[in-house]
Amino acid sequence: MDELLDDLRSKIKDGTYPPGSQLPAGRALAASYDVSHSTIQRAIAALREQGVLVGRPGRGVFVAESTRR
Repeated sequence: MDELLDDLRSKIKDGTYPPGSQLPAGRALAASYDVSHSTIQRAIAALREQGVLVGRPGRGVFVAESTRR
């Protein structure tokens, strides 16, 4: 999962997912990384705890406007 976290952080840092942007759906991310949906959910939870991502109920997961990277 560390590689997944590193890759997501890298994509946020390089602007693939800029601040305020919505991440693809969990199942789409799981398919693109060839991992289980639960692995994606754990990665998203870890990044949310770190303040990199924010969840918006009913809307999805977004890159925080101001991240503590």
